[in-house]
Order: sequence, then C-alpha cells, then structure tokens
Amino acid sequence: MIKRIAHISIATESLGITSEFYKSLGLELDKTEILPSQKVKVASMQIGGSAIEFIEPTESDSPISNFLTRSGPGLHHISFEVDDLEAHLMDLKARGVRLIDQKPRVGAEGYQIAFVHPYSTGGVLVELSQAPQNGGNE
Repeated sequence: MIKRIAHISIATESLGITSEFYKSLGLELDKTEILPSQKVKVASMQIGGSAIEFIEPTESDSPISNFLTRSGPGLHHISFEVDDLEAHLMDLKARGVRLIDQKPRVGAEGYQIAFVHPYSTGGVLVELSQAPQNGGNE
C-alpha cells in the first residue's frame, strides 16, 4: 500500500542555484547527502509530510548527468513510500509492469528504493521507497 508521496525530485546542475527559488517561498534546506554509488549529491526541503528533493551529479558519467544532457534540468521522478517494497515489486512484476530495479537498493537516508520504468507509468519515472528499519525520515 502506498503510504504517502515521499518526495518530488528535481534534477539540477546546481543545488545552490535551484534551491534559491524554493527558499524564497519560505522552505529551508534540511539535509544534504552525497551518494557515491549513484554519483549524485542530494538535498531536500520538507513540506508537509513530503519533501522536494534536488539531485546534482557529482561525476560526468552519473545517470543524472545523462538525464540533464538528454532532458535538461527539471522534474526527474516522484517517489511513493510503501510499507513492503519487495512485495510491491513482486506484484508489479507479476502484472507485467516494466521495472528498472528488480530488487531494492539503498538510496538517500538509508531508504530502500526501486524505480518503475516510465514506459509503464504514463511517462513519469516513479520511485518506490521504504523507510529504513531505524525509522529514517525523508
């Protein structure tokens, strides 16, 4: 079951420049984290029970670098928090939904994440996420 929209993610070439607009709306930068395995720097701003997440590539061969080259800065994905990520992935796979990640992997703040291909979602990259056992908060 989907619990909530965890975050909306924006790909950017500069966290500092992009986040300025959202700061002007009264939001504050909460956390910044580098994910070497994904070659990105991630920052987030909480808004209600969700967040806006900014993703900046740290290397030229980062998947986000490729996204920026192909599509430019902007909306990258929407993330839904779920109770049981493995079960969701098995259910989606059984229904023929195209998955990018067949198994969960570790994302920002220790969340388990997996991506669903835009081909199966009406053109939007969807991330499913599950909170770490220690109760991390996106």
